[in-house]
Amino acid sequence: MPFVNMKVPEAALSRAQKEEIIHRVTDLVVEYFSEAARPHTMVLIEEVKDGGYARADEVFVIPEAYRAVDGA
Repeated sequence: MPFVNMKVPEAALSRAQKEEIIHRVTDLVVEYFSEAARPHTMVLIEEVKDGGYARADEVFVIPEAYRAVDGA
């Protein structure tokens, strides 16, 4: 079973954006593995809380302007 795991900042994506990503990633997997993979493809989008991720000692917090608004 193909399994895709994405980690994104909490509140960075709306529900609609997550659904679109799931569909597009599934289509990409099917493009490589054939249509037979579709019912077995798992796409997991995990949201990481602000301050729960960093690079080179810089802890990230998503700016308010970049937060998704559900229903958009």
